[in-house]
Amino acid sequence: MMKLLIVDDEPIERDGMQAILHKAYPRLDIKQAKNGKVAVEVADHFKPDLIMMDIMMPGMTGLEAVEIISAKNPTIKFVMVTAFDMFDFARQALKLGVKDYLLKPSKASEIVATVGKVMEQSELEHSSFAMSKTQQESMQKALALVETDVVTQLLFDHVHEVHIDMLLEMLDIRSTNEKFVLVLLLPAGSEKHYSAVKEKVRQTGSGWIGALYGRQLPIIVFRNKDKSFRSQAIALANDILSIAKKSDEQAEWFIGIGNECGSLDQIRQSYQESLIATMDTTIAVKYRFYSDVPAMNNEVDGDLSKLQEKEFFDQIRLGQWDRIRSSVMDLILRYENEGALLLQTQQRVQEILWITTRVMSEMGIETEPPFYSFQAHDYRHLRSETDHLLERMKRSYDEHYDRVEVDKIHQIKQYIIEHSHKDISLDALGRKVDLSPIYISKMFKEKLGINYIDFLTECRIEKAKKLLSDPEISLKEITFEVGYHEPNYFSKVFKKMCGVSPKDYRKTILGKKE
Repeated sequence: MMKLLIVDDEPIERDGMQAILHKAYPRLDIKQAKNGKVAVEVADHFKPDLIMMDIMMPGMTGLEAVEIISAKNPTIKFVMVTAFDMFDFARQALKLGVKDYLLKPSKASEIVATVGKVMEQSELEHSSFAMSKTQQESMQKALALVETDVVTQLLFDHVHEVHIDMLLEMLDIRSTNEKFVLVLLLPAGSEKHYSAVKEKVRQTGSGWIGALYGRQLPIIVFRNKDKSFRSQAIALANDILSIAKKSDEQAEWFIGIGNECGSLDQIRQSYQESLIATMDTTIAVKYRFYSDVPAMNNEVDGDLSKLQEKEFFDQIRLGQWDRIRSSVMDLILRYENEGALLLQTQQRVQEILWITTRVMSEMGIETEPPFYSFQAHDYRHLRSETDHLLERMKRSYDEHYDRVEVDKIHQIKQYIIEHSHKDISLDALGRKVDLSPIYISKMFKEKLGINYIDFLTECRIEKAKKLLSDPEISLKEITFEVGYHEPNYFSKVFKKMCGVSPKDYRKTILGKKE
């Protein structure tokens, strides 16, 4: 129900105006004020949509009242009422945002028409505001999914070039900033802490939080140029760990912090370093920088770093166990040839095996912790036991995939096709088919040769093409119909995929039909 305030120092004028408007608009809620001062007071608590304001009143003039009221409530519309057709008054009124004016005396039809016109404008603005607010809320929900998926894709998969720049733009992050990865280890069953951790990271305004995989929660942090790398990382780690103080499982919380990197292409390296930093959680301080992990010697450490590169992690995710075994055995041989102490070599190899199980855990594959049953007496014994541990991991990997139904990929495809208009995340897909997000991503690439985001995009674009053939449907409507929240973003994706803008595509299609 719209609200109207009539302001005039003449009671007969106020009553006459109210009678006319009440007859024309029975649902209009009308109140009166006898002068400008009273109008200011009434407007504060009544919150009218429209005020009909007499200009010439004793004490505070109508224009003075308009200035005060509009400063407090800029959305209120005004129609000035005056017995004087004076240019100066009209000019001042326009400066104050007055929508129209009436001359005394006015015909009832003129009063009704003027008020009706301003009411219509107000309703359109309210409707537009409500829609905008709804869209903003939808966008915020979508961005939360986008953020989680971007982290998943960057750390465990590949983000298609069609999307990454746009996603960065949506998330309002400068990709030129240095960045690093922080991995939080939580106690088993700590899903309840996820929201609290996410809120802590959100408050900093400088990080993206991923999905919780088992006990691991990865966070990509963007460098604050006003702080040093270590001070920013320590501050964030302490903020997160402060949540643990309220938990009985405080001792089981631990944070690993990877080194800085210059681009998102290198972010996996920082993630892998953060995993290594969490290997020993028994230290008093519940966080560790990768740079603080004890090194062996320069020669050996250099080779270890190579083994920890993206290729090794990809071998694990792809199940290339012959190559994994060869890489690990080559590393042992290199240590032996470099004259490294046997105990140090065993510790480093165990570190590699431990990281391998972490990667498997991300994929939903559970295996026994890779602990050596003895301290190796020589390198032959070390190779034998290492081979045994690798074989056990391979068995867990194979058994996992044997249990996965053959038609899972079909289920996922159908779900995406049928729900492409919704915000579909890897997590949502995982819950639907009871598979880990990492495994779903892997399945797509292996079985279909395509990233799941690209497949989702293709479904949306195909649907958009069909809708564009109907000239009665606006581009804005199509944007929301196919699952996007912002027309400009939809247009960018469409042009990237099709080579032409939606508008040009529509012109081409409609031209052919004619």
